Amino acid sequence: MAAASRSQQSLSLPVEGMHCASCVGRVEQALEKVPGVAGASVNLATGRADVRFEEAVDPQALITAIEGLGHVVPKQTHHLAIDGMTCAGCVRRVEQALLAVPGVSSASVNLATEQAEVAGQADIAALIEAVSKTGKSAHAIAQGGQSLQDTASKRDEETRQLKNTVLTAGLLTLPVFVLEMGSHVIPGMHHLIAQTIGIEASWLLQFALTSAVLFGPGRVFYRQGIPALMKGAPDMNSLVAVGTAAAYLFSVVATFAPGFLPEGTVNVYHEAAAVIVTLILTGRWMEMRAKGRTSDAIQRLVKLAPKTARVRRGGTTAEVEVSSVVTGEIIEVRPGERLPVDGEVIEGSTFVDESMITGEPVPVSKETGATVIGGTVNQTGSIVFRATAVGTGTMLAQIIRLVEEAQGGKLPIQAMVDKVTMYFVPAVITLALITFGVWIAFGPEPALTFGLVNAVAVLIIACPCAMGLATPTSIMVGTGRGAEMGVLFRRGEALQILKDVRVVAFDKTGTLTEGAPGLTDLEVTNGFDAPTVLSHIAAVESKSEHPIARAIVEAAGAQDLALPTVSDFESVTGMGVAANAGGRKVHIGADRYMAELGQDVSVFEEIAERLGREGKSPLYAALDGQLAAIIAVSDPIKPATPAAIAALHALGLKVAMITGDNSRTAHAIANRLGIDAVIAEVLPEGKLDAVRTLKAAHGQLAFVGDGINDAPALAEADVGLAIGTGTDVAIEAADVVLVSGSLAGVSNAIALSKATIRNIKQNLFWAFAYNAALVPVAAGVLYPAFGILLSPVFAAAAMALSSVFVLSNALRLRTWTPELPPASMSGGSSAVLKVAAAE
Repeated sequence: MAAASRSQQSLSLPVEGMHCASCVGRVEQALEKVPGVAGASVNLATGRADVRFEEAVDPQALITAIEGLGHVVPKQTHHLAIDGMTCAGCVRRVEQALLAVPGVSSASVNLATEQAEVAGQADIAALIEAVSKTGKSAHAIAQGGQSLQDTASKRDEETRQLKNTVLTAGLLTLPVFVLEMGSHVIPGMHHLIAQTIGIEASWLLQFALTSAVLFGPGRVFYRQGIPALMKGAPDMNSLVAVGTAAAYLFSVVATFAPGFLPEGTVNVYHEAAAVIVTLILTGRWMEMRAKGRTSDAIQRLVKLAPKTARVRRGGTTAEVEVSSVVTGEIIEVRPGERLPVDGEVIEGSTFVDESMITGEPVPVSKETGATVIGGTVNQTGSIVFRATAVGTGTMLAQIIRLVEEAQGGKLPIQAMVDKVTMYFVPAVITLALITFGVWIAFGPEPALTFGLVNAVAVLIIACPCAMGLATPTSIMVGTGRGAEMGVLFRRGEALQILKDVRVVAFDKTGTLTEGAPGLTDLEVTNGFDAPTVLSHIAAVESKSEHPIARAIVEAAGAQDLALPTVSDFESVTGMGVAANAGGRKVHIGADRYMAELGQDVSVFEEIAERLGREGKSPLYAALDGQLAAIIAVSDPIKPATPAAIAALHALGLKVAMITGDNSRTAHAIANRLGIDAVIAEVLPEGKLDAVRTLKAAHGQLAFVGDGINDAPALAEADVGLAIGTGTDVAIEAADVVLVSGSLAGVSNAIALSKATIRNIKQNLFWAFAYNAALVPVAAGVLYPAFGILLSPVFAAAAMALSSVFVLSNALRLRTWTPELPPASMSGGSSAVLKVAAAE
C-alpha cells in the first residue's frame, strides 16, 4: 500500500463496529499513537475517522491500529472513467498516480474500456485529483448496465466528433499533399506550380493550411503531449507532438528565414506534419469504432431488459417503469414479450427462450412454480409471475456486473507489457535523438534534412498504441463472447489460467448427475405389463418416506398413472415392504426378500449383473405371489455429461470425479463415462484434500461443482467452475460460472480461454515485432546498403494500421465457436446417451 506524500495532510477512513462514545475515544487514541500522526477525529454518526499527519504515514498502520480494537475498516472500490488515455504509457502513469494516493491498496487501469478500478480507503476526490496531475481527466462512475449505456453513448458521440475532425483535417491536408508530393511523383507538376502560383506562394499556402491542421484538428496532440513531456512522463501524444512540431518548425524556418539553414537543406516538410496528424487522427477514429464493437456482447445484454412491466396494483393492471417494480409484486407477461424481472410463475404455462442468458438454444417449459429470468423472451403462452429479484438483484444485472469486472481486469500476461511500456516512450525519444545525432555526424548531405526526417519517422512509428490495446481488447471480446454462450468469467485471470489446466475434476452429485434419485430401470416378466406393475409398486411406495420410494412415485406421476388404494402397509426390516394395493398383494424388496417369499429371481440374472456393473442396486416386486419385475433407482447421469467429457478428452485433458458415493458405484459411473481418475467415499471436508491430491498428480486443475460443500474445493482449484443452477455459496467461490448449468460450458470455457490467449499473443507479437522491425528502418539502417528510407508519412500510416490490425484481430473472437470433438471420440458417449434414454 502506498505511503502518503508530504503534501497529503489528511486521510479519511470508514470504521465499522463503533457503538458509543468510548469506542470513538479508543479509536482516536489508537490512531494518535501511530508514528507520524498529528491528530485524529472520529465521528460516530458518519462512521469515519479523519486522520491528520505531518510526515509520510503508511495507511496500513492506521488500519491495523483500528482493527486491533476489534473494529473493521472495509475496503472500498471506486470505478473511474479516464479521459485522454491514448497508449500503454498513459495507462502505466495513471496507475502509478492512483497507487501514490494514500489509502489505495490496488489500482487497475484498462485502455480498452478507458476505466480504472481502485480499491482501498482513498477519497474519490483525491483519486480524481491524482489523475488530473497526469494530464488526464477522470470522473466517478457506477458499475452496471446504465453505466455501460452512458459509456457507449459517450463513445458514440466522441466517434462522431472525431469523424468530423478527420474530415476537416483531410480537406485541409489534401491540397498540401498534392502541392508537395505531386511535385515529386507527377512529371512536370513542379514546373507547372513554379510557372503558375510560384514555389514561394506554394510554400506559403502549405504553411497556412498546415498551421490550420496542427492548431485545429491536431491541437489535441500538443495540448496533451507537451504538458506530459514537461512533467517527464511523455506519452504517445508527446511523440506525435515532438515529431510534427520538428517538421513544422523546420519548414517555417525554410519558408520565412532560409538564411538560417545550411546550404542545400532548405526544404519544407509541411505535408509530413499535416499528413501525420491526419493519418493518426484517422487511426484513432478507426480504433474508436472498433473499440465500440468490442463491448457489443455486453451492450446487447444491457438492451435485453425491457423498460416497462405490466404490474397488478390496487385491483387493476398498470404498465409501469421497470425501475419502480418491487419484490413480491405480481406481473403479467403476454406471448412475445420480454420478462421484465426475475420471478416465480404463479399462473399459466409457456415456453421461454433463455438463449440470450444461458446460451442454450432450446426454449424452456415454464409452469406454476418455475423460475423465470428477466430479459428472456416469453414465446407461446401468457403467464403471471411473482417478482423475486429486481434492479441490480436480477440475474441479468449480475451477469452484466460480472462481465464488466472481468473485462476491466488484467491478465498475468499484461505484467510483461506494463514493464516494457513503462520505459518505452522515453526510450523512443532517446532513440530519435540518437538517430538525429548519427545522421548529423555521419550522414551524407544534406545531413540536417536526413537527420530531421529520420528522427521524426522514429518518433511517429514507435507509438505504443498497439501494445496498450493488445491485451484488453481481446479480454473484452473474449469475455463478451463467453457471456453470449452462458460462460461468465468472474475473474479475468481465469481466462488465462484455464488454458493451462491439465485435469478437470467434477463433483458427481448434481454436477455429472441430476442430483436426485430417479427410476432408471423397470423390466417385467411374462404376463405382466409395465404400467400396471409400476402403478401398484408406486402405490405401496407412496406410504414410505425413503428417497427411493419417492423416486418411484414420481416416475409413476410422470406417466400419469392412477395409483390404486393401499391398505395393510407393512415394512419388513432389512428386507422390503408389503401391502394390499387395489385388492392385490404387493411385495417389494431385495433378492433375499424374494428368496424368503419363495420367488426365483434367476430369470433376471443378466439384467441384475448389468445393473451391478452400472453401480445400481436392483429391487424386485412380486404381485399376488408371482415375481413381476426388477427395478432400479439411481441418480441418473445428465444427458449432456457423456458429450461434455468427450469434449474435454478431445482437448487433451484428464477427467477426474470426486464423490462421497461408495467406490463400486463411483467406478461403475466412471467406466460408463470414460472418466480417468476417481476419488470416492470422500466426506465433504475431504474434497479439499482430494483437489490437492489431483493437483499434485496431474498439474493445474479446474474443479466443477454446484453445492455448498463444493465451495472450499472451488476456491482451492487453480480455476473453480460453478454450475449456474447451483447454490449462491458455490457460485461466489468460483472463478467461472456456467449460467445454463450445462456441462458443455466447461469445454467451451477452456476452449475459449485457449482461443483468447492465442489471440492476445498474436496481438502482442504484432505490436512488439512491428516496433522491433520498423523502428530501425525508420532510423535509416537500410540506407547505407539499399538506399531505403521510411518517410514520416508512411510511418504514420503504418503506426495507425498497427492499432487497427490489433483491434480487428481481437474482434475475430466475436464469431468464435468451439470445435466439436471428432465423431470417433464421441461415439461412445452417444451410445451411453441412447442407453440412458432407453432406461
